[in-house]
Amino acid sequence: MTATTDTERMARALELAASVRASTPPNPWVGCVIEAADGSVFEGATQPVGGPHAEAVAIEAAGDHDLAGATAWVTLEPCSHHGRTPPCADALVAAGIGRVVVAIEDPNPQVAGGGIDRLRAAGVTVEVGFEAAAARDLLAPYLHHCRTGRPFVVLKLAASLDGRTAAPDASSQWITGPSARADAHALRAESDAVVVGAGTVRADDPSLNVRDAPAPRGDPLRVVLGRAPGGAKVHPCMEHEGDLDDLLDLLGAKGHLQVIVEGGPTVAHAFHTAGLVDRYVVYLAPVLFGGDDARGLFAGRGAPRIADVWRGAIRSVTQLGPDLRIDLEPEETR
Repeated sequence: MTATTDTERMARALELAASVRASTPPNPWVGCVIEAADGSVFEGATQPVGGPHAEAVAIEAAGDHDLAGATAWVTLEPCSHHGRTPPCADALVAAGIGRVVVAIEDPNPQVAGGGIDRLRAAGVTVEVGFEAAAARDLLAPYLHHCRTGRPFVVLKLAASLDGRTAAPDASSQWITGPSARADAHALRAESDAVVVGAGTVRADDPSLNVRDAPAPRGDPLRVVLGRAPGGAKVHPCMEHEGDLDDLLDLLGAKGHLQVIVEGGPTVAHAFHTAGLVDRYVVYLAPVLFGGDDARGLFAGRGAPRIADVWRGAIRSVTQLGPDLRIDLEPEETR
């Protein structure tokens, strides 16, 4: 195999993994490409919980095709333990795969190098670290949960170009256009829980469901900081009063990998100032309120000096119709 082939095959494996991003949690979303010795190519992606993993899907796709000496490209280390499904490392060995290219190791204590060791012990050539940065970015929520026991926190914000989220009378629908709103719903579908403040529930009575994007797992858990009024559309929901750290510990213990925070400026400020945001997703519309009386992104005290401002790294900028999506992360997360 050439480096070009490895690049093309792993890129395709990452595409396959991304295609099942919203359907596999709490399992990681993984893609696998297998090329047989005669050049035939077979693909697979992890199925919803209880279903086969990417490697098993790709092997199944090969049917009776001879895979002796084949190469497999996998975005995450093949599992080596019996869970809801048999070990993928064993399946690759049984299929006769001769070489496995792995993007990143799985930090799950039940795997943590065990899959790679099992493959090598069986005489399979294993190469690790190909397209690792792209795989880490794609699997960031899963990796974060493995590392911290907490969900990956995404703070979603929508604003005008002059940084305003609502008019002085509190009206805000709609600052962004349909494409940006559909993208935000796709982000919601990828999340296990959506968090808002009780003030937003009282003011807007949001449903917080997924309407403008596919939601293979259904709507995320709705979490209200405070008490939601009886009869609010957000019901049934989880209500939380108290420390945000405790909330994240609780959600992490439930196996939630990603939480999206969609509250107003007060909730956004609370998560931001506590240093609990892992990724900021900011939708900017070509709109100007043109004054200082409209509502801003955050409500509360900010940095008192320029030396104290929060600084991050822009990871991507995407055009969505007339709007922009900007993904921003703390610099230390990469």
